[in-house]
Amino acid sequence: MKLKQLESMLGELQQFSNPKAELEQYPTGPHIASRMLYTAENSLGDVSNKIVADFGCGCGTLGAAASLMGAEQVIGIDIDSESLEIASLNAEDLELDINFIQCDIRNLAWRGPIVDTVVMNPPFGTRRTGADMEFLSAALKIASRAVYSLHKTSTREHVKKAALRGFGASSAEVLCELRFDVPKLYKFHKKREMDIAVDLWRFAPKTNQGNDN
Repeated sequence: MKLKQLESMLGELQQFSNPKAELEQYPTGPHIASRMLYTAENSLGDVSNKIVADFGCGCGTLGAAASLMGAEQVIGIDIDSESLEIASLNAEDLELDINFIQCDIRNLAWRGPIVDTVVMNPPFGTRRTGADMEFLSAALKIASRAVYSLHKTSTREHVKKAALRGFGASSAEVLCELRFDVPKLYKFHKKREMDIAVDLWRFAPKTNQGNDN
């Protein structure tokens, strides 16, 4: 599938009807989501015929992108039941077979590498400090191949140090810097929209550098 086609299909998906500020629910736009999964597959072979988990899946955009890029199985995990309902509808609309689980990532009981690749747009940690690192720590425990994640560019050194020294990643690489468009969703937002510089990271767990197919 071509990048423009993927972005166009993701652009048709429903997004949050009642976003929750405490969960930092912001839609992952089709521009970013399509580039994340297109890069993961076409540059590094981390999606096609792989088991992919979408952590904090929200309305399921990244999971849908993974499925459209040929993932063998996609599992979407989120704490919010309303988001999972929308994600399920989105999967149905695109005729995608995605499994959804309602669970707090901090309470995920999986042990050891369960999936090949984790993709996620975690909370930035602005409402609850450390939320982004909780997601990264959990992802590196259950991915056998790679973790793709978005984090604020301003936190780059902190993210790299935490991944390599704290969470046992064997590598932590910024693949590119992107502009995350944040629309005015909540009362505390002063601007109609705002662009935030984010890094697209690829982390490899120590169990596997992710170079094999």
